Amino acid sequence: MISIIPMGDTALVLEVGHTISEETHRRVQAVVQRLDQQPISGVLEVVPAFATVTVYYDPFQIAYTELRDRVEAALQGLTDVELPPSRIVEIPVCYGGEFGPDLAKVAARNQLTPSEVIEIHTDAEYLVYMIGFAPGFPYLGGLSERIATPRRDTPRPVIPAGSVGIAGQQTGVYPLETPGGWQLIGRTPLRLFRPEQDPPTLLQAGDLVRFREITAEQYQVIKEETP
Repeated sequence: MISIIPMGDTALVLEVGHTISEETHRRVQAVVQRLDQQPISGVLEVVPAFATVTVYYDPFQIAYTELRDRVEAALQGLTDVELPPSRIVEIPVCYGGEFGPDLAKVAARNQLTPSEVIEIHTDAEYLVYMIGFAPGFPYLGGLSERIATPRRDTPRPVIPAGSVGIAGQQTGVYPLETPGGWQLIGRTPLRLFRPEQDPPTLLQAGDLVRFREITAEQYQVIKEETP
């Protein structure tokens, strides 16, 4: 059962589930796909989150009640939607040192060596549940409990773009230089937010991410070659 909730006078929220899980994520993706396949005039953007989908619209083009009715009609038979295979994106990461100042802390807290943390982090496949916080910031599920680590008590005022961090049982990549409180274990030379391209973000909800360890020298080469 999907609940439709008004959010101000320019958006409505589709409540798809109540938990962060792959099952809920697939339902969220199915809703987004169906609304993309059956576009509604006046809708400006459809934004997926962990368990909801927000539909932004122009109230001068379509009224809330009409939009609600058309969304309900579009979502009929949603369980029959088949999602395409997830895209797999490999992200190279230089771990530790100046690129990952919290790697040793994450290792010590979990009674591991830094090399073991890197091995565990690169051995998993991560699902992009949603993009948020900053343009292109991926919230990734699938982090091993063996390296799960709480956020820092005091956030850093500046996090370099490309920094790979851990917060609780999630891992993610900072696409822009922003403040942040995640534990930083490495950095990628790839650009996750590319406003001059379409789409402007390297990752999309539903993608699968694999991290690959690289050296500092390889980091610099990729950085120079990345447009």
